[in-house]
Amino acid sequence: VQLQASGGGLVQAGGSLRLSCVASGLSLDSYAIGWFREGPGKAREGVSCISSGGDNTYYNEAVKGRFTISRDNAKNTVDTQMDNLQFQDSAVYLCATVRVPHCLPTGSWGRGTLVTVSS
Repeated sequence: VQLQASGGGLVQAGGSLRLSCVASGLSLDSYAIGWFREGPGKAREGVSCISSGGDNTYYNEAVKGRFTISRDNAKNTVDTQMDNLQFQDSAVYLCATVRVPHCLPTGSWGRGTLVTVSS
């Protein structure tokens, strides 16, 4: 079972991107899902997570008010809308199954997607 992130790219500071997390061999509707990122020379950090039903969301203070996590269980996807992107948001973004409310990853890591924000 792997989750794969997509939707990354190059964007200017202040711009927006929408990332998607999809699963192969797994129905996401039973799992809380989290977004994580690995910036250049930085440790992996949690960005946001969402409960299995979508009723509860949690955000890193660094992205609160700019990023919005959502899920469509019918489409088996979990998205994150990233607005007002800043240079420090540049990172490889990954998604994983998590345990809420602390957004602790519980599954294996799949392929991430690179977000590059130019200043």
